[in-house]
Amino acid sequence: MTAVAETGANTVPTTVAYGVLGMSCGHCSAAVTEALSALPGVHAVEIDLAGKRAMVTSDGPLEITAVRDAIEDAGYQLV
Repeated sequence: MTAVAETGANTVPTTVAYGVLGMSCGHCSAAVTEALSALPGVHAVEIDLAGKRAMVTSDGPLEITAVRDAIEDAGYQLV
């Protein structure tokens, strides 16, 4: 799933891939997608189960602690 969102004049959309341990099924994918989508400024989350990655498109760089907390709260581990 990829989405393009309208952003403000001072923002540059950024896509970053994060490694996520523990994902193995559609439920895992949905849980991580929901957790990351709730972060401020996030427009799209794409999960690659085989690669154990979450690609996150946002207004700009996200705070790594916020990303880690969201992933861990969902029951997975950021690598």
